[in-house]
Amino acid sequence: MANYPELNGKITLVTGGAAGIGAAMVKRFAAEKVKVHFCDVDENRGRQIQSDCAGLAAFTRVDLLKENQIERWIQGVVRIHGRIDCLINNAAADPRIELNKTSSEDWDRLFARNLKAYFLTSRTAVPHMGNGSAIINFSSVTVHTAPANMSAYVATKAGIQGFTRSLAREVGPRGIRVNSVSPGWVMTERQLEQFVTPAVKRLIRKSQCVPDLIQPEEIAEVALFLASDSSRAITGQEILVDRGWAHS
Repeated sequence: MANYPELNGKITLVTGGAAGIGAAMVKRFAAEKVKVHFCDVDENRGRQIQSDCAGLAAFTRVDLLKENQIERWIQGVVRIHGRIDCLINNAAADPRIELNKTSSEDWDRLFARNLKAYFLTSRTAVPHMGNGSAIINFSSVTVHTAPANMSAYVATKAGIQGFTRSLAREVGPRGIRVNSVSPGWVMTERQLEQFVTPAVKRLIRKSQCVPDLIQPEEIAEVALFLASDSSRAITGQEILVDRGWAHS
C-alpha cells in the first residue's frame, strides 16, 4: 500500500461517502492525514464513518438532487479552509430497469443524480481549486460491457466520461487535472446483498482477466493515486479498474 505524504493536510470532497467505494475512499484518504469532507443521504452511516476517522473526516447530509444543498456544502468547506484540493464525484444510483419500464421521470432523476450532480459540484468547487488540484469522476466498466436492462445508467456513465474529457481541457491551463475511474464489479456490501449470487461470482471470474473479486479498498487506492502528485502527468483519462473485464 503506497504512501503519499504530499497529501497530508489536503482538502478533499467525496460524494456518497457513507458506504461502499465512497466509505473506503474516505477512510483511506483520512489514513493519509487528508482532511476529508464527505456527503451522503444516509446520516446514520455517515456519522459512523466520521467517527471511524478520528477527526480527519467531516460528514454532511446532502441530497445531490438539490442544487442549493450542494452549493451550501461546498461553500461551507471553502469558508473553513479557503480552498479545495480534490473533488471526488462518486455517488450514483445503478438501477436495473428494462427500457419499456423506464419512465421519463426515472430517466430524468437518474441523470440528475449520476451526471448533473457532477456538473454542479464541479462548477461550485473549481473556482476554489488551484495548481495541482484534482477532480476524480466515477464512471463504470458498464460503458464498455453494456449490460442489458441498464441503458439509462450506462448512458449517465458514458456522459461522465465525455464531461471529464472536456472539463480536463477547460481547467488544465490552471493546473487542475480531471480523470475518470471506471470500476468493474466491486464487492461492496450492497452488491453482495442484492446482486452478487454464486452464479454472478462465476460470471465475474470468467469475464475478468484476473479472476480475483475486486474490493472497495482497491478502488480507493486508485483514487488516492489520482489525487497525488504521482499522477501529475495524467489528465482527461479513463482509468479502468476492472481486472481486465473490458479487455476480455
